[in-house]
Amino acid sequence: MLNRIFGFLSTDMAIDLGTANTLVYVNGKGVVLNEPSVVAVANLRNRMEVLAVGNEAKQMLGRTPGYIQAIRPLRDGVIADFEIAEEMIKYFIKRVHNRGIFASPRIVICVPFGATAVERRAIQESAEGAGAREVYLIEEPMAAAIGAGLHITEPCGSIVVDIGGGTTEVAVISLGGIVFASSLRVGGDKMDEEITSYIRKNFNLLIGEATAEKIKKEIGSAVCTQSSKDIKMIIKGRNLLDGNPKDLEITQKHVAEALMDTVSAIASGVKEVLERTPPELVADIIDHGITLTGGGALLSNLDSVISHVTGVAARVAENPLNCVVLGTGQALAETKKNGSILLKTY
Repeated sequence: MLNRIFGFLSTDMAIDLGTANTLVYVNGKGVVLNEPSVVAVANLRNRMEVLAVGNEAKQMLGRTPGYIQAIRPLRDGVIADFEIAEEMIKYFIKRVHNRGIFASPRIVICVPFGATAVERRAIQESAEGAGAREVYLIEEPMAAAIGAGLHITEPCGSIVVDIGGGTTEVAVISLGGIVFASSLRVGGDKMDEEITSYIRKNFNLLIGEATAEKIKKEIGSAVCTQSSKDIKMIIKGRNLLDGNPKDLEITQKHVAEALMDTVSAIASGVKEVLERTPPELVADIIDHGITLTGGGALLSNLDSVISHVTGVAARVAENPLNCVVLGTGQALAETKKNGSILLKTY
């Protein structure tokens, strides 16, 4: 179908341009790239030169000399640094096609539901500047619902909660459209910040961004459990009292306390969307439950907390990390059927 629509072009791609990671999907090949949304640049003779992108650049976070910066060009799911974002997209396109001179692809990129027209235009122009001949946008919760396998085209209510690095998107979907949605500016990055702040305030230890993310992934939990005190991890940082390096043992209980505010904000956001949903669709949602997608959905016990707050069963989608890019790819492959789902800012 893709060949018939796009004139036998194999270069068309779907991109989940995330705050934390960028994923690229090519029809017939699946997810072909998954790398951090990080760019390392050097200031050489008053000129910015890109040194590394993706995994290589992320390894430089917090470890660079003064003339090198490791930059994350997206914040809260939207572009914060236009030029760096364009260079990053250009690099990923070249990586996918593995050519010195790549064909100009058609691209579908997902955007947060709450993104403004200016923010959407910035994403579109970055992709066009990177070499795309045509750019479409799709809202993240719609892409997540498609990727999670929800029956979005039926006259039946479904709710998806996509917890990304910069935003949490909550949307009720029916008949191929978003009935009501909310975009919360909290996500995985906010969790990392709260872990860093908690350890600094309670243990006088300063840790880096990478360490906070590692803590979240290895022993993170949305709520304290009976075994939380027994799940431990040794971390390293700088003692703020004397400036010396220091080892510290923390438990899952500490991490759950650190994440309390963010978890509460996400659960409250889901509850608020349900409160503003038409009653017939709420009845459907009670029957089918809440679907969690995105990297944040992997936080232990988050589904239980959301179920407790809303009174509706919540489940983590299969392969939650890839739901958005898989849904974006499906929308790309079935453009005629999903034409109304794809957006253009002009």
